[in-house]
Amino acid sequence: MTDLIQTINLDKLREILQQAGYRVETVVDPIAATPYLRSATAGLAFDIRLGNRLAGEDGGFADVAFTAVLQVQGELPLDLVNRWNATRRFARLQLSQAFLVLCMDVTVAGGVVPNHLRAHVEIWDRLVQELITYLRDELRQLGSANGAAAPVAQGQAPTPEPAREPAAASSASATIQ
Repeated sequence: MTDLIQTINLDKLREILQQAGYRVETVVDPIAATPYLRSATAGLAFDIRLGNRLAGEDGGFADVAFTAVLQVQGELPLDLVNRWNATRRFARLQLSQAFLVLCMDVTVAGGVVPNHLRAHVEIWDRLVQELITYLRDELRQLGSANGAAAPVAQGQAPTPEPAREPAAASSASATIQ
């Protein structure tokens, strides 16, 4: 039987992401002085931050959060965010001032097999690609309905990655970068 993963740390996360074909870099938050991982998929950068530290564990954590941040220029209707959340599982979309944030929590509490973590990386990849398509289509419809320029969403600067097709596209009324 496969050994269960009881705790998670940045080294194990990096290994899992690299095995899945991602380039991964370690970044240190300048304010909190805590390290986290940065990667990208479909041309959109995302971060993976450690969550709750386990008592008595040296560097071990019970969970992590995958996050992708997009900057929004203009007004983005809240019902667009709510529709996404009502029709998707595993991750949530949040609109906070000029930022749209996609978040997904992953836990190893109680122990998980290594394939569980790999499956969550694949789910995350799929959700990011779906988000790009969703926003492109919704912003295009919003721009057509308004007859004016729709809000523009811009992601963090992409991190180069191997063997992944950029799915970001643009239309005449909106751009997702």
